[in-house]
Amino acid sequence: MLTKFETKSARVKGITFHHKRPWVLASLHTGAIQLWDYRMCAMLDKFEEHEGPVRGIDFHNQQPLFVSGGDDYKIKVWNYTQKRCLYTLVGHLDYIRTTFFHNECPWVLSASDDQTIRIWNWQSRSCISVVTGHNHYVMCAQFHPTQNLIVSASLDQTVRVWDFTGLRKKNIAPSMGGMDEHLRNPAAPDLFGQADVAVKYLLEGHDRGVNWAAFHPSLPLIISGADDRIVKLWRMNETKAWEVDTCRGHYNNVSCCLFHPRQDLIISNSEDRSIRVWDLQKRTCLKTFRRDTDRFWVMAAHPTLNLFAAGHDSGMLIFKLEKERPAYTVHGNLLYYIKDKLLRRLDFTTDKDVGIMQVKVGRTNPTSLSFNQSENAILVSTRDSMENSSYDLYTIPREGDSQNPPEPIESKRSQGLTAYWVARNRFAVLDRSQGIIIKTEKNETSKKVSISSLSPEEIYPANPGMLLVRDLEGVSLHDIQQRKVIATVKLAKCRYVVWSSDMNLVALMAKHNIVICDKKLDTICQIHDNSKLKSGAWDDSGVFIYTTSNHIKYCLTNGDSGTIRTIELPVYLTRVIGKTIYCLDRECKPRILTIDPTEYKLKLALVQRKYEDVLQMVRNAKLVGQSIISYLHKKGYPEVALHFVSDEKTRFALAIECSQIQVAKEAAMVLNNKACWEKLAEVAKGQGNHEVAAECYRRTKNFSKLSHLYFVTGQLDKLKKMSLVAEKLKDYQGQFQSALLLGDVRERVKILEQTGQNVLAYHTARTHGLEEEAAHLLHKIDAEKLPVPNPEAKLLVPMPPIQPMTENWPMLSMSRGFFEATIATKGRSQLNAALVAEDMEEVPAAGGWDSDAIGVGDEAEITEFQDALEPDEGTGWDVDEDIDIPVDVDIGPALHTVEGYFAAPARGTSITQTWVNNSQLPAEHILAGSFESAFRLLHNQVGIVNFEPLKPLFMSTFSRSKVSFPAMPSTPSMVAYPSRKGATPKPAVAISIVDLQERLKVCYKLTSLGKFLEAVEQFRSLLLSIPLLIVDTKQEASLANEILWLCREYILGCQMEMHRKELPKATQEEQKRVCELAAYFTHCDLQPPHKILTLRTAVTLFYKINNFKTAANFARRLIELGPTPEVGAQIRKILLVCEKNEVDSVEVDYDEFNPFAICPASYTPIYKGKSEVKCSLCEASYCPRFKGIVCKVCNVAEVGKECSGLKIQSR
Repeated sequence: MLTKFETKSARVKGITFHHKRPWVLASLHTGAIQLWDYRMCAMLDKFEEHEGPVRGIDFHNQQPLFVSGGDDYKIKVWNYTQKRCLYTLVGHLDYIRTTFFHNECPWVLSASDDQTIRIWNWQSRSCISVVTGHNHYVMCAQFHPTQNLIVSASLDQTVRVWDFTGLRKKNIAPSMGGMDEHLRNPAAPDLFGQADVAVKYLLEGHDRGVNWAAFHPSLPLIISGADDRIVKLWRMNETKAWEVDTCRGHYNNVSCCLFHPRQDLIISNSEDRSIRVWDLQKRTCLKTFRRDTDRFWVMAAHPTLNLFAAGHDSGMLIFKLEKERPAYTVHGNLLYYIKDKLLRRLDFTTDKDVGIMQVKVGRTNPTSLSFNQSENAILVSTRDSMENSSYDLYTIPREGDSQNPPEPIESKRSQGLTAYWVARNRFAVLDRSQGIIIKTEKNETSKKVSISSLSPEEIYPANPGMLLVRDLEGVSLHDIQQRKVIATVKLAKCRYVVWSSDMNLVALMAKHNIVICDKKLDTICQIHDNSKLKSGAWDDSGVFIYTTSNHIKYCLTNGDSGTIRTIELPVYLTRVIGKTIYCLDRECKPRILTIDPTEYKLKLALVQRKYEDVLQMVRNAKLVGQSIISYLHKKGYPEVALHFVSDEKTRFALAIECSQIQVAKEAAMVLNNKACWEKLAEVAKGQGNHEVAAECYRRTKNFSKLSHLYFVTGQLDKLKKMSLVAEKLKDYQGQFQSALLLGDVRERVKILEQTGQNVLAYHTARTHGLEEEAAHLLHKIDAEKLPVPNPEAKLLVPMPPIQPMTENWPMLSMSRGFFEATIATKGRSQLNAALVAEDMEEVPAAGGWDSDAIGVGDEAEITEFQDALEPDEGTGWDVDEDIDIPVDVDIGPALHTVEGYFAAPARGTSITQTWVNNSQLPAEHILAGSFESAFRLLHNQVGIVNFEPLKPLFMSTFSRSKVSFPAMPSTPSMVAYPSRKGATPKPAVAISIVDLQERLKVCYKLTSLGKFLEAVEQFRSLLLSIPLLIVDTKQEASLANEILWLCREYILGCQMEMHRKELPKATQEEQKRVCELAAYFTHCDLQPPHKILTLRTAVTLFYKINNFKTAANFARRLIELGPTPEVGAQIRKILLVCEKNEVDSVEVDYDEFNPFAICPASYTPIYKGKSEVKCSLCEASYCPRFKGIVCKVCNVAEVGKECSGLKIQSR
């Protein structure tokens, strides 16, 4: 049984599947109804109106309705789109057990403890029939899928089949063909008082009450389960029904039973906490699935999918009986797959699908195929369990006829879990003893291949002579001939392996992770997907296409991924050719899907720097959506993203970022937002484009900044116009500022007089020698308040501009990027025409310089100002001189000149960037100063999430990356980067394995002195230094892993010892816990001197609580380690005393003979065989409830995170 989804809730009494959507309804014993999406594993809604348990529940097959019945005697019809109860049907007098919709009629069928069955019309909301006959509780009643029959089960030990043909004729309007007959003889149906619903068969055979009965979907069969612990099978015809057989095996009441919709199987569940699967033909039990504590109450089958749901005491589970993944293999342009016991071949080039031969297929579908073109042979592997697994070797006939396939061909069958071809005439078999055997094409054993100490779980194909082997640690590439491991990738529970057509790339697929490697199994990238992965195939361009339950997605070799399209049901990819995807569905039918590969081809072209292809796709494709825009923005191509943006706000932001001032101006004109104009003005000023900046200030009416801009650019004539504008607007502050910048004293005196500042006006006039204006102002002020002018005052006039800046400020001409150059050269003539038209365009009436808007009434002034803005031909240009040119001169075609640019030299790649580009080692990224990429590598490789403890190590490592030395006098120091020898530049090693060994000795000394707190700090610092190592050989890598393992054991033991010393020891329970921790400490893998110390502590503590048996065991272990003579003599004395009375007075949670690991979070043992999760860095074992916390040993890594594995070895 494959559990797909499971919930935790109160007891589930009713279950029903939605016919189309991935929904399931569960009615609970508490009265609630839960709506779940089993594909997304989320509860969508909850309905609570019933009082008491709800036992009956059913979805309508077409309408957005479901019906429920409960112990409150009520039937409720709900609309799940409106999320409310539409109405309630009342009539039953006791608990309602089941409720079901009819497939065609607007009816609801209900069974109740009031010994009746009722049929309701849910449209008219009325009861149309009450069926009586049972003399005890009616536990179940269901409609037949196609016939006018009802089957019911009751505690009166009977199963009854009812015929409701009369009721259907009475309530359903006759068809056109039957209308004439009805009019000719309208009273015929009621001639003898025919009942609406009548008993057709009475089935007796159970010894106790019957809990469930159901029809077969297509055959005239009935299944029933009862409290007599048996399941009975009944057959019926037109005249009678009889018992066929009995299925015995349950040892408690059978709660529910049903037929498999598509196979000859019976499924039943019981209060004995089991689900059993029976063979319909042989009536034998095939499989049994048990739960530890939960009794099963109800079960349902999906109408169209291979899914079942079962409700139990603590929730429900949705499961499948077997995997639905079809067995197939692809060789070149041919697809081989098995369907209906027939090996078929599909040609991708011609779409021709033919049957080749019949194969032997049991109840379990084949799991894998492997084709050998040289021998024209195929291996078919079938795995039911470890004991019942085999493979068949077939030789394919040369010619196949799809109409008349050949007779079954005898195969060479042998026991084995999986078989794959590894050479022209050799194939590898993973046998039941988890060994690998190489066999010949005649199925004869050639040799056995010895694998590493870990037991292989699965094998996968690879290049000739190679084999991929999956074990507990990951996937390894083995050389069969040389019998050695080439490389290893850490990927837990790899499920599928997909090779590219040229066998240069491979994708390793786990449940939620994909690791892409090259043919030597060097990791290229890895991605994580929250949805469950189903299958994958390689595109011809080197893009990996894969499927989940709901989507088809892609993954590039640089780690970029995305979604291509959605799918309704899972499919299994076989080949991707252009826009066409060839796949198989769960029924093993070949399907062809069409996709749009533009998005991932655009990303691939950017990665490969094929800018011509990018430009072609930009011009022709219709890519939309924020994902592609954000991708281009993130990758540094905002100018390309501009082509896909229709939203003006996004377009404005991208144009600002890529310095496209004209594009930003167009977007700002559409938006006409003050904030956009202000932002554009700042960017334009930064680039020296004062013309656009001036226009922005005009549109926002920011005349003070506009005046300042005219002043700094030396456009004094425009500054004078700004003074006139300020005067018309009565902006005295702006007018005074313009006069001050122009050095116009008379204008300043005039403004001060207009604003009532007569004293300041007089003082200004007297100071600058304007006697006439001063005498005029003297009559308006008090003579006593006259200020005394400074006789040495001078008029401060701003320096006149040497050359007014009429054009934009010059900028260094650089070589343009590919896309900028293409955009610039594309349609140069049209662009020039557009610019000319823009220059000659009149200022619109709503513009910032409109006379009505700024209050300028004199049209001549506006015209004068416009003339000052527009360029004109002056007399200094000799353009009107007469020149005699012969008329017949042919100048040939017009020549287009291209503006020249200075191409600044491109900046080369720095040595530190080269380190980053060529390395997957975190230490080399730290030495290069790329902390962010180092964080990412450590997170992906060993799951580090808390980087704070690593800060001192990062800074210390980075400080060793470069050296500084003096150069010539009075010049800055020069910097050099020490490098290691090799073909590619690599940084010098910062931390060596020898340094770690010296630090380990210090840690040992602290432990011997009993300074546990300091020892833990030193061990942890040593442990955290290991991910920052760089080693050259496998021996050094193995030694580093050994040091990491030692650090973990010592940190765990010392922390546990410190915790033990802090515990109180007043009561016996407290002493018992202290002894347990001391016992656990003896199982930490320490050095012998330290282990002797732990054993001495344990002997003493257990001796004091009179646990002589355990103390004697500790004493024997201590003596085996060879202690000093003094210690040995003392321990032998204790051993003699303990052996005289070898019993334990206090029971402790400690079993020394059962191997266990110690949980660092709870300090409790995790015995062998119990579930556990591990730290991704130090591999400390934790109880499953601590998954997701930061490890207590290393303090940096996440517990239970799946990672690719630590990389410290330089290749």
